[in-house]
Amino acid sequence: MSTTQSTAPASYATPTRRRISTETKASFKTTELIAYVVAVLGVLVASAVVDARDFGAQEAWFYVTLLTIGYMVSRGLAKSGSRDFFDDEIDAGHRGQH
Repeated sequence: MSTTQSTAPASYATPTRRRISTETKASFKTTELIAYVVAVLGVLVASAVVDARDFGAQEAWFYVTLLTIGYMVSRGLAKSGSRDFFDDEIDAGHRGQH
């Protein structure tokens, strides 16, 4: 009577998990994007509503530029020091489940 043994390594018997990461959350998932868009819209609406002598298009676009620089700096700082970790399994259908 002979017994059959598997020649495959034990690591092939069960799904393996890898701990991998992305740099940060996607920008559209952050509240800072929402705050940026609301602030830009607020500046543009304010420039359209008030008298051009008080707050015109040139000033509005200057403030939009400053907001954009601030947003880009904040995203750069967020990306420089954080990681978004998740477990990757062989079966992609089980991603994120423990």
